[in-house]
Amino acid sequence: MNRKDFIALSSLGFLGLYACGTSNMMNIRKPLAIQLYTVRDAISANLEKALEKLAELGFNQVEIYGYDGTFFGKTRTEFQSILKNVGLEVISSHHTTGIVHSTKGTLLNDWEKSVEDLHFIGSKYMVCSYLFEEERTLEHYKKLPELLNQSGEITKKAGIQFAYHNHDFEFEKFDEITVYDFILDNTSPDLVKMELDLYWMAKARLNPLNYFEKYHKRFPLWHVKDMKAGTKDFTEIGNGTIDFKTIFEAREKAGLKHWFLEQDSSDKDIFESLKISTDYIAKNNFFK
Repeated sequence: MNRKDFIALSSLGFLGLYACGTSNMMNIRKPLAIQLYTVRDAISANLEKALEKLAELGFNQVEIYGYDGTFFGKTRTEFQSILKNVGLEVISSHHTTGIVHSTKGTLLNDWEKSVEDLHFIGSKYMVCSYLFEEERTLEHYKKLPELLNQSGEITKKAGIQFAYHNHDFEFEKFDEITVYDFILDNTSPDLVKMELDLYWMAKARLNPLNYFEKYHKRFPLWHVKDMKAGTKDFTEIGNGTIDFKTIFEAREKAGLKHWFLEQDSSDKDIFESLKISTDYIAKNNFFK
């Protein structure tokens, strides 16, 4: 805690609360969430230090990736303890299908155990995050809705909502139907929600407002990241071309519950990029 924050807390009588642990402070802070893939290099170097840096930037909620029976090499109890000490809450977790790479933590490899572990650390969502190139075939696409529904049935028993995360390839067509629409139309609206990645939809030159209109309340999770003009590279929130203000105005129709800042890559130190993004977010009330 810096001196300025110490004085502010002292004047408000919050020092006793703070002494009980940073996790208690989450209850009086606005939610600010990040997909941890953004800082994957820092996490590989030192998990605790990376999470501490995020907390210092104001993040108090995260979406995790890479669960393989452990959480970044930690047991669920160890990971939960780290989160509590830093003051972070897991909202969601990313998982692949296991169709091609059948490792632990995938939809097709002991999914029940994955759900049990994510429930233990308090995750509210589990998300199918990515289809490997070998999986992007007509044969696999046709079977995908059934797999997603089955996965959602299992998470629902644990009180966890299942969802599907898009990139841009889902907006390609097969049999004159886009893969994304096929998933939406052939999965249960109750069992399978969507985690909408605003960058990838923008790169596919599609308007999310049209999807919010057609599929009400189906998009409780968003990935919020910006796109550079011209190159279409990833950039800091507010430094790109995506009209977040208009999109966030439709949050109720979309059914938005949580959104995660994400930046897949940067031409700066990634924590410098995150500071630029969080400063922009703090100045814009439509991110409330």
